[in-house]
Amino acid sequence: MNRGTYKDESIYSHYLKEEIPFQVYLPYNYSPLYKYSFLIANDGSDYFKLGRLGRTADELIESDEIEELIIVGIPYKSVEDRWRKYHPDGEQSDDYLRFLANELVPYLDEQYATYHLGYGRGLIGDSLAATVALRASLDYPRTFGKAILHSPYVDEAIMNKVEDFAEPELLSLYHIIGTEETEVPTTDGKTKNFINPNRKLNKIIKEKDFDYFYDEFKGGHLWKNWQPDMKRSLLHMFKL
Repeated sequence: MNRGTYKDESIYSHYLKEEIPFQVYLPYNYSPLYKYSFLIANDGSDYFKLGRLGRTADELIESDEIEELIIVGIPYKSVEDRWRKYHPDGEQSDDYLRFLANELVPYLDEQYATYHLGYGRGLIGDSLAATVALRASLDYPRTFGKAILHSPYVDEAIMNKVEDFAEPELLSLYHIIGTEETEVPTTDGKTKNFINPNRKLNKIIKEKDFDYFYDEFKGGHLWKNWQPDMKRSLLHMFKL
């Protein structure tokens, strides 16, 4: 099977005042003569290693089931760093969203042959990284037209943000949650119920005119449950 190639890169963020490393997956026959959609994965190392996202893309591209796709994986430096950047209450979370939209996207558009339109750009994330994907797409719907959410952390502020969103026709959302996500360990050492807020979010999204897919899987807040979903999520968002 033909496999894509991986490049390690980094960009200095003026919003975050630090160098942000990331990995770029290019489809096996990438050519600057063509245009490509791209998918940004927060928790990027986890998506490539635990989620086997690149390998799944290889298989689906080879079998002509999805479009050829660039995937960008952004790792987190530590659990604390992840909370600061990904959690809605984290002190760097708003600047992290600005980094994604105003620094990383222009860099990718300059370096690679990409569609310079929202429908050609997606975000994917699990847990707090899914919250980032949702918040970024709501804040910058003309930059990011697609968001894949694996068991997002959802609070009242997130629900209100979706409820108040005025242009749902701009976004495609893919959303899954586990029926056993009732006591999810969080960074602060406590546990939270994820399934109930996600079900409330599902109702809010369904009442608006989003292009929307929702499903509940049997299982908990774990990569062994998200990994098998990579194929369906890529097929849903990037099917040929």
